[in-house]
Amino acid sequence: MKTNKDIFVEKLQSFVDKKELLKFSLSSPKDKTADLKKVIVTAVELKKGYCLNFVYRHTTKDITKNFEIVEAIALIINAIDTEFNNAEILSAAENLSLYTLPNGKIQVKTTASTLKAPISLAHDKAKDKVIALENNVYLRELGVANADFELRREMSDKYRQINKYIELLSPNLKEANLPKDFHVVDMGSGKGYLTFALYDYLTNGLKLTPKMTGVEFRPDLVQICNDIATKANFAQLKFEKGTIADTQLDKIDVLIALHACDTATDDAIFRGVKSGAALIVCAPCCHKQIRKSMNVSGELANVTKFGILKERQAEIITDTLRAMIMEYFGYKTNVFEFIPLEHTPKNVMIVGRKVSTSGVNQKQILADIAAIKKLYGIEKHYLETLLEI
Repeated sequence: MKTNKDIFVEKLQSFVDKKELLKFSLSSPKDKTADLKKVIVTAVELKKGYCLNFVYRHTTKDITKNFEIVEAIALIINAIDTEFNNAEILSAAENLSLYTLPNGKIQVKTTASTLKAPISLAHDKAKDKVIALENNVYLRELGVANADFELRREMSDKYRQINKYIELLSPNLKEANLPKDFHVVDMGSGKGYLTFALYDYLTNGLKLTPKMTGVEFRPDLVQICNDIATKANFAQLKFEKGTIADTQLDKIDVLIALHACDTATDDAIFRGVKSGAALIVCAPCCHKQIRKSMNVSGELANVTKFGILKERQAEIITDTLRAMIMEYFGYKTNVFEFIPLEHTPKNVMIVGRKVSTSGVNQKQILADIAAIKKLYGIEKHYLETLLEI
């Protein structure tokens, strides 16, 4: 008698044979301490034929390998047996999810398909992008492109994000009053996707000569990114181990902090303001400080009595106050969507371009900030404390 796992694997084999597999994934490691967190599998047409592309997603790195079909299916079966509790098949016909229960039994659930079949299984050909794929060493080393500098299917969202990021920053960079050899600092640079792309755009796209520093707390990522910078011949791009608050840096002309959690975004804005940065770019995350300090009464209490609504209200208030505080210090601010909501709920970007405080009514801004805080029962915004206003 066939088990649920047998049925699941047979379905997978059938979708692969019919070239209907859109995506397969393994998640929820049986060993919670394992460095390998997820495996993403997609079908690709290579010169050697139809294969399955595996992306092994570790804590701080991705490893990509291609396998012929027989070997790939064997690897997947072994992974279900020994490494992962959950698996998911996405096909043009239907989706199947496999769950391993605590008692070891396996359940399989079938649902309607949610993805459309691609026109071709060949690696995507991305054209007319600000950041090109052709001969792009850092995109290859980061796993966005393959050895032939073709876009990996599973990295298409990341590639779009990279180009969208550069498109959004481009007009702000061109309008900012930057010195010739300006210093760009990317706080919390992570795996460096956006850091490398910005350096590429500044040096190869705009033909500028910046010095750029990526600050990252995890030493393994710092080493990986410095190695890639060397391979890409990005001589003025360096990565340093450190935190947003404590890293010692030269004067900052462009300050970037994407997805810095809670008050780390305020630490980054503080450093940019204190350094007189011409441009400050933040994509905030996890707005805990204001959410915890809100004490709303009257009619507004109905807005914040539900956890999810209070969280969203706290996000709006936090970022509004950040933008107003930046305006107090002479920055022309803008707040807009960075990444479409289907990719992440944390999709707001705050950009402040240094203009001047001469035409700014600082007294009125402080009064407006005080009124908002009073309305929501907030004693102090963390950024106010840092900047002592």
